[in-house]
Amino acid sequence: MLIKEAESQRHVLAITVDNEAGILAKIAGLFTARGYNIDSLTVADITENHAVSRITIVTNGPPEVIDQIHAQLDRLVPVHKVVDLTEEGPHVERELALVKVAGTGEKRVEALRLADIFRARPVDTTTESFIFEITGPPEKVDSFVGLMRELGLVEVGRTGIVGMMRGAQGA
Repeated sequence: MLIKEAESQRHVLAITVDNEAGILAKIAGLFTARGYNIDSLTVADITENHAVSRITIVTNGPPEVIDQIHAQLDRLVPVHKVVDLTEEGPHVERELALVKVAGTGEKRVEALRLADIFRARPVDTTTESFIFEITGPPEKVDSFVGLMRELGLVEVGRTGIVGMMRGAQGA
């Protein structure tokens, strides 16, 4: 088991699909039926006429499992294209999170100071709490959430990861 864990790599897959009912269930079912885990999943309509969506999935596995996932996704009829951003080369990943922190006095001041350092924006404020909006690479969001745990973290909502290849070409 240790060998498989050592070989396991994180991959970001960008999947272009027909925007039709049930496609997300088909893709999630493909992962579930084969015991593959989805670490992050985002979906958005990407065309003006609402005909095509882009699904971004973050998963982990050894190269042969990732290749198998890629091949099985390619076989699904409503799938137009599957791109493994991790394999293709340099890409940008971002995530958005809303982070609710409750506190007064010094903890409140410290939460605001850290939010400023992380460029998190307060989007809701009461006398006892803040909701911060933070965007960036998943590691940045993780770090911010970790620091807020010590200051009165109440709740976190994360969008999941979206990614895009660097440069002029599309995925």
